[in-house]
Amino acid sequence: MTSAVPSVCRSCGAAPQGGARFCGACGVALTDTVEAAKYRQVTVLFADVVRSMDIAAALDPERYREVMTDLVGRAAAVARRYGGTVEFTGDGVMAFFGAPIALEDHAFRGCLAGLAIQAEARIVASEVARRDGVELLVRVGLNSGRVIAGEIGSGSQGYRVTGPAVGLAQRMESAAPADEVMLSESTARLVEHAVVLAPPEFVRIKGSEQPVAARRLVDIGQRDGLVGRTDARLVGRRWELAALDALVDRAIGGRGGVVQVVGSPGVGKSRVAREVAALAARRGVDVVWVFCESHARDVPFQVVTRLLRATVGVAELDGDAARARVRAAMAPDADPQDLLLLDDLLGIADPAVVPPVIDSDARRRRLTALITAATLARTRPMVVIVEDAHWIDAVSESMIADFLTVISRTPSMVLVTARPEYRGALTEVAGGQSIVLVPLGDSDVEALLGELMGSDPSVGELAATIVERAAGNPFFTEEMVRELAQRGVLAGERGEFVCLTSAADVEVPATVHAAIAARIDRLTGPAKHALDAASVIGIRFRGELLAALGVDAAVDELIDAELIEQVRFTPTAEYAFCHPLIAAVAYESQLKHDRAEWHRRLAAVIQERQPGARDENAILIGEHLYAAGQLADAHSWYMRGAAWSLFRDIDAARTSWQRARRIADELPDADSDPVVISMRLAPRTMLCATHALDRTKYESTGLFAELQTLCEAAGDKVSLAIGMVGQAVDLLYDGRVHEAARLAAEHM
Repeated sequence: MTSAVPSVCRSCGAAPQGGARFCGACGVALTDTVEAAKYRQVTVLFADVVRSMDIAAALDPERYREVMTDLVGRAAAVARRYGGTVEFTGDGVMAFFGAPIALEDHAFRGCLAGLAIQAEARIVASEVARRDGVELLVRVGLNSGRVIAGEIGSGSQGYRVTGPAVGLAQRMESAAPADEVMLSESTARLVEHAVVLAPPEFVRIKGSEQPVAARRLVDIGQRDGLVGRTDARLVGRRWELAALDALVDRAIGGRGGVVQVVGSPGVGKSRVAREVAALAARRGVDVVWVFCESHARDVPFQVVTRLLRATVGVAELDGDAARARVRAAMAPDADPQDLLLLDDLLGIADPAVVPPVIDSDARRRRLTALITAATLARTRPMVVIVEDAHWIDAVSESMIADFLTVISRTPSMVLVTARPEYRGALTEVAGGQSIVLVPLGDSDVEALLGELMGSDPSVGELAATIVERAAGNPFFTEEMVRELAQRGVLAGERGEFVCLTSAADVEVPATVHAAIAARIDRLTGPAKHALDAASVIGIRFRGELLAALGVDAAVDELIDAELIEQVRFTPTAEYAFCHPLIAAVAYESQLKHDRAEWHRRLAAVIQERQPGARDENAILIGEHLYAAGQLADAHSWYMRGAAWSLFRDIDAARTSWQRARRIADELPDADSDPVVISMRLAPRTMLCATHALDRTKYESTGLFAELQTLCEAAGDKVSLAIGMVGQAVDLLYDGRVHEAARLAAEHM
């Protein structure tokens, strides 16, 4: 890390004012620490004016500048409102969501910004048409993908994102119809359950010979936990559902309660909530949902307003109809002034009526008393679900906590989902209960995969790999299957897939990557640095190894964030990542150059710390050197490791020779450099010589032919004779004595 004046706030992404010590947008202290560039999953937005040159020709230069300044300023403000980092492109803006702070909903935020930019553009266009008689239209395009994000050069050019994903976003903007928002296929996949999209279409873009898939963004969908998705069968949650079912029964009987369902991202909180809502609905119980959203966590009253509009029944109403419904739902003797306060809170106030002038504390007390009275008077059972309370705004949290104090005396159950780090007021309700969702067992994940993928023999190896990588997280499991199907690794339909390639092709899906990266980004700089180093070491690592690398372990912060856990205390502290995909995201986010440097340093540290165990650690050292790009050195250590394993485990030795063989083949001048040819010969010689001892039975014919070709090129008859011993022994075992004798005679 280096020092420079930050071009963006590391907390919210806003551009700070010159000389400011705190961000003017979010209030967080500005730091001059510039982190290394990293890979990020982002959504890039381009917005530009249609036929801007014609507009420039039609308007006075000063008027044109005035219009463009207004339009671009509005667009930039919208993008920043939704967490975007903005660059100006002359007649438009480029914004990216998901860097410098990772956002798990970056694509959804981009869609919100795209529609809002068009709304602002129409306001400007209306004024331009009225005043200048000129038509002004804007196009918006979005694309989601992997980019490199970081400061360019010394930092004077600011924080930038680079990569093909940026170019495709610009192509989407060029392909968008005027006054529309066009999404690439990758963005559409990320938001298809949260927005309204037009049917797929194919558009021609610069740089592509074939048309590419795209979809126009129509609107933001109405979030409803019971609509718009097909869930797999819920597995591994029998006890939790039984407990929640009993709480629903208690509520129906008039003894309500509050229960918090806690779990890490993807472990199944929302899925359990949907199951509870479905069983309540089947019993005729009213179900109300409210969602807390990361982009609105600083918007006061956001959640409480939505909750009250839903419970009172005015979510789809406005004006007189909404106000009439409110009065029907409240107590008959409710104070008219209090009802006006409630109208104002719900956003349905009559513009012709002046609301009471009252201080905030008194307003809150009166509203709480009004809502509490209505809650206690309710006789019909209800289940209220508050999703993702870790993103609730502070005002809503406080007011809802006040409302919940009387829930136990009503026929209502309130289910709150939250992540483990949430410690807010909704966890402190008297009599509230908590259910912690732990990762699923392997058998449950296998059952889930059976439903998602089917039972074709070709998916068996792939399913085993997913079970290992998902580590009990159902969301990660489903997203990996979805990503494999989208990439064509899996062919067919859900529940009837066929695998077309190797299990090694399992990658971290973009949705999972963004969710984990968002957690990592909440860490301090030293903790992120430690996590980067640890991800290079492996799933398990020792604190002393981090120290040997010169890294401040910062393990307490990493443990508190539930990214790692301590698995051994003595004789030396040892830690493990809480989930394999956390290690994968931390590792894959680093640039290849940075990862290579960590691997090189690790190889050196392992050699220096245990000089007497270098043979034993040879394979590990070789692996780190290979990852560092030092192929020749890696080959040497693999050969050394194979020699150490030879009389301990022949299969391990042969695996090391196979690895050395592949590494040597990757070296430059593999067919002409005598040194490289010698390196290619050595592992092949040993593999052929020990073929008869191979319990895994590698196919040998091609390997012997390779050895013979290389030996002839190098004039090395000794290696050929040694290698042919294995083939001769194989022939003897098969009873083909004469062939074995002839082979031996040929190479003696």
